[in-house]
Amino acid sequence: MTSLAELTTMRVGGPADRVLVARSAEELRDRALELWSEDEPWLLIGGGSNTVVCDEGFPGPVLLVRSEGIDRVDDESLPADRVRLRVQAGHDWDALVAACVERGWSGIEALSGIPGLAGAAPVQNIGAYGQELSDVLHSIEFLDAELGETIRIPAAELELGYRSSALKAGREGVVLSIDIVLDEHPERENPPSQPIAYGQLADALGVTIGARVSLRELRRAVLRLRASKGMVLDEADHDSWSAGSFFTNPIVSERFARELPAAAPRYPVAGEEPAAQVTTFEELAAGVPLRVPAAPEPRRVKLSAAWLIERSGVSRGFRLPGSGAAISSKHTLAITNRGAATADDVGELARYVVQRVQSEFGVLLQPEPNLYGIEL
Repeated sequence: MTSLAELTTMRVGGPADRVLVARSAEELRDRALELWSEDEPWLLIGGGSNTVVCDEGFPGPVLLVRSEGIDRVDDESLPADRVRLRVQAGHDWDALVAACVERGWSGIEALSGIPGLAGAAPVQNIGAYGQELSDVLHSIEFLDAELGETIRIPAAELELGYRSSALKAGREGVVLSIDIVLDEHPERENPPSQPIAYGQLADALGVTIGARVSLRELRRAVLRLRASKGMVLDEADHDSWSAGSFFTNPIVSERFARELPAAAPRYPVAGEEPAAQVTTFEELAAGVPLRVPAAPEPRRVKLSAAWLIERSGVSRGFRLPGSGAAISSKHTLAITNRGAATADDVGELARYVVQRVQSEFGVLLQPEPNLYGIEL
């Protein structure tokens, strides 16, 4: 019997009831439809980098996404210097980034080293070092559970936000493929990256925000930065035996953030401006009531979960007595398996971190990975 520990990067979790493998979009669609018709719970797993399952395992079938392929899509609506790609859901994400960098296609180079598969990328709206999937996503091919049909959903309809989407919020279905649009630089031997938008990455490259470097140089810098934080999968490095960042950076009101210590990092969150409420003279003459301007949305800011964790007394390398799980020795956002951790160990440590931060700052941290049978 296959263990979920074998299928996830955290390497914890009990047995799977049965495991099915889909090696093409057609097989993925057919398998999913069959499982829905059986009317029992089932689990979809791609790279297993964002999934933590309890020690009792999963009671139903597990479907592994293993479809691969990158195809160029003819799109006459795009200018000549843009390229649209269709990527199968089971294609390794970092292999996709590497292929694009080698071909001189820019737009996802800062997302180098992120573990997992392409089909999971829009669910989480993956992002790092100033780039997000939402910057380049065109659409997805989606098997809708309610309709029982395959549909194409434009990126604008996916409600992509910080580590969120309509898919993550509950729209049931399976991503079969994703379409992305990148910049193409065919005439250059050493094509440039997109403008660098993240301070730490700019510092690592010795340039300023907004500068461009070669695609290959930027990819190498990102991989070095991620590896320094244990965020590149490495069999020999237990800091990478994780689900990546275990907690998302909290988004709170600006008013709440003012109550935190002055040293707490905070970053403005862009919001939509309310639509102007205008009543024309013609409407007033016709008896239309004066429209009252909508109240502006409260300003929000994003906090640093790592800062909150560290300042609540949980340091790098921290572990509870007797536990096989520990905070990464390189980055406080990651909970890691030191070699013999159980899912219970992971859950216990995660709950401790949540309680410490809430007690110290009144902020409730939210987990980033999908948890099955584990309560925080």
